[in-house]
Amino acid sequence: MRVVGTAGHVDHGKSALVEALTGTHPDRLIEEQRRQMTIDLGFAWMSLEGGEEVGIVDVPGHRDFMDNMLAGIGAIDAVLLVVAADEGVMPQTREHLQIVDLLGVDKGLVALTKIDLVDSEWRALVTGDVHKLLEGTSLEGSAVLPVNSIGGEGLTALRAELGRLLSAARPRLDLGRPRLSVDRVFHMSGFGTVVTGTLLDGTLSVGEDVVILPNETPARIRGLQSHRTHLEQAVPGSRTAVNLSGVGVQDVARGDVVTRAGAYHPTRRLDVELRLVAAADTALRHQEQVKVFLGAAHALGRARLLEARDPLLDRAWVQLELDQPLVAVRGDRLIVRRPSPPETLGGGRVMEPHSQGRHRRGDARVLERLEGLRRGTPADVILQSLAGQGVRLGSDVRTAGHLAEGEFLEATHELLARGEILMLGGADELPERFLAARKEWNDLGEIVQRHLRTYHTQLPLRHGMPRGELRSRLRLDARVFQACLQAWLDEALVEEVPGGVRLAGYSVQLSPAQDASVTALRRRFADSPFSPPLRSEVLALADAELLGYLIESGRLRALGEEVLFETEVFDAMVVRLRQALSERGKMTVAEVRDLFGSSRKYVLPFLEEMDRQSVTLREGDYRRLKT
Repeated sequence: MRVVGTAGHVDHGKSALVEALTGTHPDRLIEEQRRQMTIDLGFAWMSLEGGEEVGIVDVPGHRDFMDNMLAGIGAIDAVLLVVAADEGVMPQTREHLQIVDLLGVDKGLVALTKIDLVDSEWRALVTGDVHKLLEGTSLEGSAVLPVNSIGGEGLTALRAELGRLLSAARPRLDLGRPRLSVDRVFHMSGFGTVVTGTLLDGTLSVGEDVVILPNETPARIRGLQSHRTHLEQAVPGSRTAVNLSGVGVQDVARGDVVTRAGAYHPTRRLDVELRLVAAADTALRHQEQVKVFLGAAHALGRARLLEARDPLLDRAWVQLELDQPLVAVRGDRLIVRRPSPPETLGGGRVMEPHSQGRHRRGDARVLERLEGLRRGTPADVILQSLAGQGVRLGSDVRTAGHLAEGEFLEATHELLARGEILMLGGADELPERFLAARKEWNDLGEIVQRHLRTYHTQLPLRHGMPRGELRSRLRLDARVFQACLQAWLDEALVEEVPGGVRLAGYSVQLSPAQDASVTALRRRFADSPFSPPLRSEVLALADAELLGYLIESGRLRALGEEVLFETEVFDAMVVRLRQALSERGKMTVAEVRDLFGSSRKYVLPFLEEMDRQSVTLREGDYRRLKT
């Protein structure tokens, strides 16, 4: 399924031609019909000779409605440029062709309309003007076909040429992450909210849960249509109407994106390559306010020029900082215009949809990275997507690079074989594994070692840093941290200890003074094993760090706030209690106290621990073994 967009000057017969081709007049607004002029986007469809259905987006030709024109032209497979034979090339003809050229639309033809109003000599003159107009643009060499929308002359040849062009167009990719940029929202009685747009990069199905970006509004697909045919599933490249439940028309606006949760993340900062319009009254200036058109959306923002050269030539690297978030992926085409007075400044491609921080003008590293993204193979794109980004989920790398599944997998395996990237644990499928560039991974390893080395220096009696503290210091997502930790363990960079992590080979070394304190403590505990010194008494002989080490290393067992037992004594008490309960059946606290020759302040915490460990079960004043 393909989509064709019209373009051309106001009143050159675009809508009449669409009606002649499809049988449907695209002007749907009363004001459009009254004024006989397209104001907003119109839609129709037709079937070609081979049976393929083609959607047609009819755009307004008047310059006052240029924003609406740009909302409809961004996701087309081919363009139908309309020029009236009686007037020839006009200002909006040139401006629309300029937009088409900046968007890189290279499939198209020119319909020379109203041929019944001119003679053959004038027609030939206008045809020559049109061919000259197309020179140096993406439509250079395109066919110019004369048509009469009223009488039907030339329509068969036009349909045939459209079929030939579309058969040669690149197939729409199914990347498993659908996005429908909304170009129309309305309420339909008995159904509710309906949105329309051209579906890209994946399929949508009836009953599916979706979100509407950038506001992340949840909704459910109640129904799907394409060309008034009910569907269970809509495919990439199709003009699609989506009946949404759970939202009202006030919750959706033109330019919003219908997608699956987590598939895309809105952005306010884009790195783009712009091709500048030489005819613009003044060159694009650093920090100039601009209006950015992407898909069916537009937003105001600032253009930060990244190259130090002045004046700008025909191309420039620009960082766009937007006033409101948009959904963008690498490779998306956009148009940049000056808001006042309205003027097209340039157009180009998104290279980095989630630009990290403000770039300094003239930063060689940034420019080198962007050049790599522009000219790169899929492997280059993956490397650049990982550069400076730490560890990223494979599916996020694929999305950022706008790569098809096959080329992503092939390029990833190539980079793994060359040792330029590494893959970390996680799911079995590669897109759900984590990837890291070798340099970034080595740098992260050095950071981990530095954090642990500092921790061991500051707290030499701790066996290791708590896992949560290390993750927090590294600022890593829980899933990313777990994958990284497993890789560091496999590389013998670190070792796990109960509840924590330490540098590989690290062990606690007590000083002579600390050894003496431990010896003194052991004598005190040995003197009264079942009524040992309390924590407050221990802290008179050893500092809190040394006590923490003895507990962490398993030499002492802490019960509650105050009670401490030597671990060997505690284990022996458990064995002795089990044996006594096996013989007697049940025992009171007093009986257990007498069993050990101790006191309630020691026995009660001990029995409560036995309850927690499910060794004993309390029944009133008695304890018995838990079966």
